[in-house]
Amino acid sequence: MDESTNLVFTRVPVITIATNTFIDVPVILQYEDTPLIELVQELDASYTTRFTIFDDSGTELAVAKATQLYLTKAGEKDAQLTLRHELGKTVCVRGNATVFEIHRIAAAALKARAELFAPDGRFLVTHDAGNLPLEIREEPEGLQVGGLKMSGSTFSGMRIGIRISADGSVALGFN
Repeated sequence: MDESTNLVFTRVPVITIATNTFIDVPVILQYEDTPLIELVQELDASYTTRFTIFDDSGTELAVAKATQLYLTKAGEKDAQLTLRHELGKTVCVRGNATVFEIHRIAAAALKARAELFAPDGRFLVTHDAGNLPLEIREEPEGLQVGGLKMSGSTFSGMRIGIRISADGSVALGFN
């Protein structure tokens, strides 16, 4: 598996996503006023990621914290999602279709695959090439945000690493 796309957890507030490093950045990705990917502190003083998964209607389906996946009431009851635990991964399914997955690579690393929507239903993150007006795509050589490719970048000491507005504008290193 390509190490450049792993999330690695540490006791210091450092997270690497698609070759880009976020140091002491509490919110990695935010859409309008809603954090989508966050760096959170655990009770044992280590740090990990938390991200929220919405569907295209803006319904909050699940929350992923570290390597754990938690369905919301709406995800479980309204969207009729279920979790399937397999060796090294947790798969969220609707009927027979996989909606998203969390892969546990090692004790301190995970790889998440989810098509992420914003709370207003806007499609933000894809893993396949597409023609969306604004998309975030993780690639082996880095992270693509709209037309901007970021590889080996370091974001340090800011409140939000990447902030996306409903009008499609992107702010990097947002305080």
